[in-house]
Amino acid sequence: MPRLRLPDLSLERFRRQLANVDALPQLCVLGLASGVVTGSLMVGFRLLLDLGALVFMPEGDPEAFEALLPWARASLPLVAVAMIGLWLWRQPPAARKLGIGHVIERLTYHQGRFPLRNWINQWWVGVVSVLGGLSAGREGPAIHLGAAASSGLGQQLRLPHNSLRVLVACGTAAGISASFNTPIAGVIFAMEVVMMEYTIAGFMPVILASTMSALVAQLVYGTEPAFRVPSVTLGSLFNLPWIVVTALVIGLLAGAFIHVAKSGERLAAWPVWGKLAAVGIATAAVAWWYPEVQGIGYDTLAASLAGDLAVDVLLALVVAKLLLTAFTVACGVPIGIIGPVLVVGATAGALSGILGGWIWPQVSADPGLFAMLGMAAMMGAVLQAPLAALMALLELTHHPDIILPGMLAVVISSLTARQLCRCQGFFITLTRHGLHPLQQPLMQALSRVSVPAVMERNLVKTRRLISRDEAQALLDGKPTWIVIVRSSDDAPTLALKAADLARALLDESLWENEERLDLLEVPGQRLEMAPIHLQATLTEAFERLNNQAVDALYVENTSTPMMRRISGIITRDAIENYYRYKP
Repeated sequence: MPRLRLPDLSLERFRRQLANVDALPQLCVLGLASGVVTGSLMVGFRLLLDLGALVFMPEGDPEAFEALLPWARASLPLVAVAMIGLWLWRQPPAARKLGIGHVIERLTYHQGRFPLRNWINQWWVGVVSVLGGLSAGREGPAIHLGAAASSGLGQQLRLPHNSLRVLVACGTAAGISASFNTPIAGVIFAMEVVMMEYTIAGFMPVILASTMSALVAQLVYGTEPAFRVPSVTLGSLFNLPWIVVTALVIGLLAGAFIHVAKSGERLAAWPVWGKLAAVGIATAAVAWWYPEVQGIGYDTLAASLAGDLAVDVLLALVVAKLLLTAFTVACGVPIGIIGPVLVVGATAGALSGILGGWIWPQVSADPGLFAMLGMAAMMGAVLQAPLAALMALLELTHHPDIILPGMLAVVISSLTARQLCRCQGFFITLTRHGLHPLQQPLMQALSRVSVPAVMERNLVKTRRLISRDEAQALLDGKPTWIVIVRSSDDAPTLALKAADLARALLDESLWENEERLDLLEVPGQRLEMAPIHLQATLTEAFERLNNQAVDALYVENTSTPMMRRISGIITRDAIENYYRYKP
């Protein structure tokens, strides 16, 4: 009776499967794990905010700055920038990079690997910036913490780098999902802003991660969204022209926001203490009169949607919160910007709705509708992520009937910021001057696959000088490549086609008066090779081939620091053939 073979569930096989472009079941398992981890971290981060608020905020509310005395709320930003400056600026510049921009940079240029120091810094900087009354959101810290933790899980398991990319997207989506209770918007944001691609293999694990993270957050905080919204309708179609005007203005505001945030180069001559003092003093001065500009602003956003804010407060939020948030970024203080951007957009929309009611009261829609549309329009224009903005609008408002005017507003504002203000997405603009290799189709395709999926494993290693019997023994295994191990570490590693050695065995002229054959003298093509590690993607392999000016790479598998073995060979032709004829 034949024995039943059990499936191979080893970690090594799991890694090999993940290296392929079609490793969808394995990636979905990672998505589930990422969602649980990120959701738990987001609950922990929000609990830290709540615990900190219990110390000095009225009723333990982390956004109750309005209930503080003017001198108390004005002193908080000064204390916050002092804490951030004394601790963060004593560290190397690389350790100060936090938030979504850092996530995109690590994904683009570091294969999705995150430094532990930055991750630890993000915890306390995120808490201090929000509770300290700076104009800052919690979404940037949430995305950084989730993406880095998910990637760290993959690094601990030594998974190939193509799966680390997916884990970063999973952590990003899960962070947004747990922060806003918007799982769909989290998925679209991750794919549109961070990954910059749409693939089935990318979507499914990210959807699972976003779902699991939302479930974890809902177990603790319930199923309510980040803020309540009133029930409104578009009413007359005559509101559409005013929505277009509103979107144009919001697009210009988004362009102004990005340009101010980019002015950090002009502030480079300022000393660090001068920048921090400027942020603290500016925030304190505005907060003395308008505390609504402080913190995340979800309570203010809810009030603007409900029409509970006076016109002067709305104006202060549009101008002051926009400039304070952008100026804080320009001065190098790492804060989350999505929450403040939503507040600015909502208040600008509410102002436009009030003005429309004054001009044409008979048909004008409720200002709350314009506030909702302004929120989505500002998010879409600043991030250049129209789909993410529309999904956020749908999930935050639960009003599918306003998606039609929402689509119009988001597209108009995004086009205005892009064409009239010459602004790309906020995070791409601040990352390497807008250069993003993942926007290139070739790099995107190659980054989805790791080296083990394409490399040639059928090889043998040998010394440079071999006897006829040794040559025959090498060929008995029917290898494709013969790797020639050199005596000097400075000499490049070479590879010879096994077919060329087989021909040499039949050529008796090569063996006349020779007991040993020099493989460097065998007629045939020898490839000069450089090393690459087993976890690398084809993007990394392609770049290394170009940088080292070689035609092949030998793949090293490092099981222990002192033990390295060659697992395979990957040639330039193999990479090009994959891209041309990939399944």
